Amino acid sequence: MEMNAKLFKVLSNQTRLDILGWLKDPEEEITSVSCETVKYMMNEMGGICVGDIVEKSGLAQSTVSKYLNDMQEVGLLSSERHGKWTYYRRNEDNIKELSDKIKEEM
Repeated sequence: MEMNAKLFKVLSNQTRLDILGWLKDPEEEITSVSCETVKYMMNEMGGICVGDIVEKSGLAQSTVSKYLNDMQEVGLLSSERHGKWTYYRRNEDNIKELSDKIKEEM
């Protein structure tokens, strides 16, 4: 994972940080989920539907989609599309790599 200005810009937004936190432990943090999300969470890959993140955040779907896309572009999230739903999960390998780089360089 490349440490660059875009990555730190993404991390400078409190809502994006909140979303990363919610996705760290979605079963605890996302208490109201759609039927499709429940089915997908049972899969070993896991993931939360955009609609459920929108509901948790209270923001417009377009805003949440932009935030999720930004986080995916810098490598913090990965996504998978199933039919009309897109599911997001944290990219734990990249997050650990980022944490290690910050420890080394700062």
